[in-house]
Amino acid sequence: MNSKFTSVLASAGLLLAATIWGFSFVIVKDSLDYIGAMYMIAFRYTIAAGVMALIFIKKWKLINKDYLVHGLLTGLFLFLAYATQTIGCKYTTAGKNAFLTTIYVILVPFITWILSRKRPGIFVFIAAVMSLTGIGLLALGADDARGINIGDLLTLICGIFFALHIIYTEKFNARGGDPLFLTLLQFLVVAILGWLTAPFMDGAFPTSTAFTSRVVLSMLYLGLLSTMVGFSLQNIGLKYVQSSIASLFLSFESVFGMLFSTLILHERLTFRMLCGCILIFAAVLLSETTKNTKKEIA
Repeated sequence: MNSKFTSVLASAGLLLAATIWGFSFVIVKDSLDYIGAMYMIAFRYTIAAGVMALIFIKKWKLINKDYLVHGLLTGLFLFLAYATQTIGCKYTTAGKNAFLTTIYVILVPFITWILSRKRPGIFVFIAAVMSLTGIGLLALGADDARGINIGDLLTLICGIFFALHIIYTEKFNARGGDPLFLTLLQFLVVAILGWLTAPFMDGAFPTSTAFTSRVVLSMLYLGLLSTMVGFSLQNIGLKYVQSSIASLFLSFESVFGMLFSTLILHERLTFRMLCGCILIFAAVLLSETTKNTKKEIA
């Protein structure tokens, strides 16, 4: 298999990952009518962690204190990100949830600036202004909008935790850690935290709805496709595709999220909201492309 064909195949895989993740916003929105957010997180990550633990069973020999500490820390950030995102999706539309989540791309360089005093470039600041303008248009663009609601706010907060998860995962990987084993530990942490918090956040286990075919199929999609396959396609794609190009494909997650929510859930997209989506998407592309271009030139 020649390198050009491999690159094309990997690019297709990245676009497929974005499509899978985009559709997952519709699945989450629909499933919240039958199962609580914490139970949903617990189910999807138990499935993902269980299957991944069997596939990479030989990697358990790597376990040590360093992996445990970093697995717990990054797993906690990942759990808080998905908790605020999933709860947020209950109170806002799936399309807005998809676009507002991508704000983590803009937040990463700013949080890195706070933690390591590495000031981001001017284009990151421009992207931040664009994204804030886009958020305002998106949140206030509906005919019945009264401002940013609790769902929008929780989704924006989830971006902070996604950014922290990325930053600290990259730090550990830069030290030579095995990314797949760290990912497995993160999945386990999220699953455990999901089961521990679900009774307090969602109440009693929803026996009457949890094992219906609709919920089971949804959890399998979120656990196997959205979590397991999505992360795998991303990791493989980043190995064969230039990172600045890969980020463009993955950014289409927000576009697919809005598209599927409009077509399947019949969520209304006003012209003002569309302008907000375009601004946020452009800001994400500007931030990612600028960041990765500098990295590759260096």
